[in-house]
Amino acid sequence: MKISIDISYYPLTEDYIGPIKSFIKKLKNHPGLEVETNSMSTQIRGEHDIIFALLAEEIPAVLDERRAAFVLKIIKGNDKGQ
Repeated sequence: MKISIDISYYPLTEDYIGPIKSFIKKLKNHPGLEVETNSMSTQIRGEHDIIFALLAEEIPAVLDERRAAFVLKIIKGNDKGQ
C-alpha cells in the first residue's frame, strides 16, 4: 500500500538545525522513497512497509542521541500512485 507521511521533528535542544538536516538527509538517501521538505515538515511517500521500517530504525537512533519530539500524519495514497 502506498502512503504519505507528514513528519515534523523537533530536537529539544538549542542547536536544532543540524539534527534536522541530518535526519532529512538520511531519509533522502533511502531508495524507493519520495522526500520533500518545507519550513514546517517533511513529506515522505512510498510503500508503507519501506517507510515504517525506515522510521523504526531512524527514530530510535535519534532518540538515543537526544531528547526530541516527532509528529506524524499518515495518509493512504490513492489509486493513481498518490
